[in-house]
Amino acid sequence: MPLVTSEKMLADAQKGGYAVGAFNVENMEMVKAVIAAAEELHAPVMLQTTPSTIKYGTLETYYAIVAAEAKKAAVPVCLHLDHGSSFELAVQALKAGYTSVMIDGSHEDLEGNIAVSKRVADVAKACGIPVEAELGKVGGKEDDLEAEADTNTDPMEAKEFVERTGVTSLAVAIGTAHGFYKGTPVLDKERVSEIRKVVSIPLVLHGASGLSDDEVRDCVRRGICKVNFATELRAAYTAAGKKLIEEKPDTFDPKKLGVAGM
Repeated sequence: MPLVTSEKMLADAQKGGYAVGAFNVENMEMVKAVIAAAEELHAPVMLQTTPSTIKYGTLETYYAIVAAEAKKAAVPVCLHLDHGSSFELAVQALKAGYTSVMIDGSHEDLEGNIAVSKRVADVAKACGIPVEAELGKVGGKEDDLEAEADTNTDPMEAKEFVERTGVTSLAVAIGTAHGFYKGTPVLDKERVSEIRKVVSIPLVLHGASGLSDDEVRDCVRRGICKVNFATELRAAYTAAGKKLIEEKPDTFDPKKLGVAGM
């Protein structure tokens, strides 16, 4: 089926008490693998690209790959800009055909974050495309984005932020981090429940790679409707290629590496 937006996908998840998996993809093989897994599970799915991935392959290239694979898929597929770093990049993604965008103004102060998020939300609304924003800072490093410390989301600030920006989903900080965890993460899951009481739009969990299934499930029970994964996919894809080269060092066909990665 053609690409769909994340709006109905996340609204259905919120109503049904589950979360949609959102997976960062770097190439055609990762796109195919994620969609195949979603079809196997009869689950809607979101495929995401970050600014550094876009720099590597361009918005137009990733749109073409994902749109072609989504057309053949038996499940709903959404193409999402993850951690959009500027108003300009978000608009470029909309023009390229992305069906969901994130504007990440979390490096700004509250007023600066509200201003850039509202600006993107206003433009995207005119195009019929939903917008995710982030309030608070998720720690760790993802591509070129790095947060030195976690600043967990304040529920009342979240309420004000959503009301003033018009965004359609909100990434919250509760102690998760991008990348693999160096120690055992301590999540403020009660904060998800508190934010849920005052914010009606779907909530998003970043930095889920490395969390236990039970922790993710508990966050979903408390109101998370979208869960992001990146590092685990990269690690699995790369490990498979390394293993193939170790076992069959004379391998030279890139397709064989791609199949192993998938």
